[in-house]
Amino acid sequence: MKNLLTQIFTWWNGQTVGTRLFTWKHGTKVGEDELGNIYYEGPMTSWGKPKRWVVYNGYAEASAIPPGWHGWMHYRTDVPPSKEDYKPREWQKPHQPNLTGSALAYRPKGSLAATGERPRVTGDYDAWTPGS
Repeated sequence: MKNLLTQIFTWWNGQTVGTRLFTWKHGTKVGEDELGNIYYEGPMTSWGKPKRWVVYNGYAEASAIPPGWHGWMHYRTDVPPSKEDYKPREWQKPHQPNLTGSALAYRPKGSLAATGERPRVTGDYDAWTPGS
């Protein structure tokens, strides 16, 4: 029951009911990645290419698509990684979730959200005071 309610009322967690129906009617499963995302291909679009989509395993986060599947999703290649021996390049990093808004988010030195004390200003800056 919870799964059904999640599909009806949320779009960011897995697939919606509309996506499930469209996938059931028109989708052909192309493959699955190491994160559990499932990739589909469907009918031709108006620009003459087959429609491609992904059903995320968990929250819908575009950065969770590995590089090989990203290329296939964006029509850079017609052969999906599941049908070839795809090896990521050495400079391609593994997925790291978006940490914005969490305790692990990047906070540069001097940021108000960073821990510690902010560095003192140098002599090239004079603070404004009223009446001066």
